[in-house]
Amino acid sequence: MPLFLDLHELPEGITAAHVAEMHQADLDTEHKYNCRGLTYWCDEKRKTAFCLIDAPNKQALIDLHEHAHGAIPTRIIEVNDTIVESFLGRIEDPEKSKNISLNIINDPAFRTIMVVKIKSKSLRSKDVETLKTAIRGYSYSIKAIVPQYQGRLVKQETNSFLMSFDTVSDAIHCGIKIQESYNGIITPDLEFKIGISAGIPVTDKEGIFEDTIKTSNYLSDIVKGNFSITSAIKDLYEGENQNISLETNNSILVINNNEEAFMTQLMDFTESIWSHTTTNVNDFEENLGYSKSKLYRTMMHLVGKSPNAFLRDYRLNKALDLLKKQEATISEIAYQTGFSSPAYFSKCFHKKYGVLPSNVKSY
Repeated sequence: MPLFLDLHELPEGITAAHVAEMHQADLDTEHKYNCRGLTYWCDEKRKTAFCLIDAPNKQALIDLHEHAHGAIPTRIIEVNDTIVESFLGRIEDPEKSKNISLNIINDPAFRTIMVVKIKSKSLRSKDVETLKTAIRGYSYSIKAIVPQYQGRLVKQETNSFLMSFDTVSDAIHCGIKIQESYNGIITPDLEFKIGISAGIPVTDKEGIFEDTIKTSNYLSDIVKGNFSITSAIKDLYEGENQNISLETNNSILVINNNEEAFMTQLMDFTESIWSHTTTNVNDFEENLGYSKSKLYRTMMHLVGKSPNAFLRDYRLNKALDLLKKQEATISEIAYQTGFSSPAYFSKCFHKKYGVLPSNVKSY
C-alpha cells in the first residue's frame, strides 16, 4: 500500500495537544478507510503538522481526516519509508510516556539539509589514482563525522553526500568539522564544497524536502567559496546560540535573500536551456531581467564567473557525466550539451579538465 506524507497548516490557537487529539481520532477511525496512521510531526512555532499514513490512495487519506476531525491536508505527497526515516528520524510514534493517555508529540518536521560535494578539477592520468584515494579518505571521514553531530546520511553517491539534521547548530558544527578534515590535507586538484539550507518536508513539489535539497545543491554547485549557507540558516543558528554571530567565521559565506532568489532563478533557467546550441548570454539577460552589466556584476559577486564562463562550465560538467556513461559518441555529446561543434567542445573540455574527451572512458 502506498505511503503518504501530508501537510496541515494549523490555525492560530491550535497546539500540539490538539494535534495529538486529531491523530488519535485518525487511529480510531482509520480502519473504515483501509488506512494506517504511523506517526505525525507538530511544529507549534511554524503552525504546521505532518501526518505519515499508509493509504490506498490520496482520496482515502483525505476522507479519513475529514471524517475523523475535519482537518483537510493542504498538500499530500507519496513517500518512501526509508527516505522518511533518513530525513526525519522515525516512521512511527515515539513510545508514549507512562500514565499519559494522549501521546503528545511536539516534534517539528523542520530539518536542516546539508550537501557536500567533492569534485575533481583534473582528469589527467597521473592525477586520477591520487585523487581517487583522497576522495575515498574524505568519504570515510564524512561518514564518521556526521553521526557525531546527530546527523543522518540520507544519500551518498560517488562524490556527493546528502545529510539531514534536527538543528541548525549541529549542521553548522558538522560542516565546520568536515571542512577542517579537508583543510588538513593538501589536494589542490579537488574542489570541496558544502551547502546548507533548511525547510519543511512537504511543499508544492512532489518530492520530500525537494525545495530545500535543491537550494543546498545549488549552494554546493555554483556559489563561490567552499562553505555556503542561506541567511535563514544564519538567523536560526544565532537564535539557537544566544546571538553568537557566524560572521566571525570567514570560511562561511552567507547569501542574502536577494542572492538566493537570483541563484534559484539562474539555475532554473539554466537547467531548462543548457542543451540548446543557440542559447547565449543575451537569453540570460532577457529571462532574468538583468542588464548586461548588472548580470555580469551579480554573477561575478555570487558565482565568481562571467555568464559565458558559467554556461560553458555547466555544459562541460554535463558532458563529463555523459562521457562517463559511455552511451553516446563524443560528437553526439558535444551537440547534446549545447556546443556548436565537436572540435570546439574538445578544446573547451581539454582546457577545463586537462584531457581530451576521448580519454575520459579510461577512468
